[in-house]
Amino acid sequence: MTEGSLWNKILGFAFPLAFTGILQQLFNAADVAVVGNFTGELGEACMAAVGANTPLISLIVNSFLGISLGTNVVIANAVGSKDEETVQKALHTSMIVAVIGGFIVAAIGEIFAGPILRAQNISDEAVGMAILYFRIYLLGLPVILLYNFEAAVFRGMGNTRIPFIALVISGVVNVGLNVFFVLCLNRTVDGVATATVISNMISSIILLFFLRKSKNAARFDEKKLRIDWPILRKILKIGLPALAQSAVFSSANIIIQSAINSLGTSVAAASSAAFNIEIFSYYVLNSFGQACTTVTGQNYGARKIDRCRKALKLCIIEGVVIEGMMVLFLIVFGKSLLAVFNPDPELIEIGYIRVVLITTAHLCSLFYDVMSGYLRGYGISLSPAIVTMVTICGIRVVWVLTVFAKYHSFMSLMAVYPVSLGLNAVFIFLLLLIKRPAKKLGGNPAP
Repeated sequence: MTEGSLWNKILGFAFPLAFTGILQQLFNAADVAVVGNFTGELGEACMAAVGANTPLISLIVNSFLGISLGTNVVIANAVGSKDEETVQKALHTSMIVAVIGGFIVAAIGEIFAGPILRAQNISDEAVGMAILYFRIYLLGLPVILLYNFEAAVFRGMGNTRIPFIALVISGVVNVGLNVFFVLCLNRTVDGVATATVISNMISSIILLFFLRKSKNAARFDEKKLRIDWPILRKILKIGLPALAQSAVFSSANIIIQSAINSLGTSVAAASSAAFNIEIFSYYVLNSFGQACTTVTGQNYGARKIDRCRKALKLCIIEGVVIEGMMVLFLIVFGKSLLAVFNPDPELIEIGYIRVVLITTAHLCSLFYDVMSGYLRGYGISLSPAIVTMVTICGIRVVWVLTVFAKYHSFMSLMAVYPVSLGLNAVFIFLLLLIKRPAKKLGGNPAP
């Protein structure tokens, strides 16, 4: 990332990362599609149950993804400055944090699963299945988080192809197991949850294998498994603000999900299907934000500030083109894709409202994701996290309590997405003008 042309390296980084995220989301999409089509009269309730878990699972996983961003940046800076010792310490420290954190959160989640999900206005026919799905998912949390931290190590090294290969393999396994558990064993949400856990375990094992065989600085050695506290502090300095942002962001989405659930099982099922389509657009834009973080982080570590500026411009330009194509595709084929989950015309029309409003708003998300990624590459994580928490999360909570409370419709609720994402893009741009990291940090050593 520190030598040669950047535009093709950004695309070479972003495309596998986007496809990896899409494949990861297909785990959940496969769950929804299989239970929506092959569980008979329970189909609608099963879809609502799986969909009700989405924001809660996102809260947990994305919180740790925030910490893994710290791993990404620390390793990227170390790669740029050719500091192999820091790469080693960050790798092994992150592995321990992932596994121990997974066990702790899983134990807490198992205790509070029932009360948390019952508080979300889930219909009576879906709430029991929602709790069952969540409990099974929690059992696999240590390996799920391990995969995400392993992938962060590869991203920091500039490699997104190997995580993509791992997800391709485990994704095929997931779909096969979904069909096996539901069609052959007559299971419902417990079957698709078990399939998701097993497939995530496979992907984490594959990445561990590649890390053990690595011939560069990112080589895993169980004898070196220990927490390096100075490195952990560096990781947390960047990761904790991102964790807080993800946690508050997901908490706001839980409030929105509760509002969706209050509109009935049909609306909840339609929204669940739409989420599994619109999220593909998010992973495309997020891949350019991650690319900007890694390219900026490596070049900041190598003291090549001009390449950091160039990375920001190229990530925005390339991201707008690719994201625009994805948004257009989803709007044109959105109804056909929704029919894959459930052919009910009413569910398709409801779900299409969400697809159109959120995917178009993702063009705003692209700008703030890339600009935030640029700031994180310099080690600036707290201020963009605060801006995002105040704008996106604050607006969404207030919107549910005011606009949605007054009009109480799915359309009025979904309108909060373009409003909150658009305003956040404006504020992140203003923050970038204030921080001006290329000028202020250009003469300082990388963290």
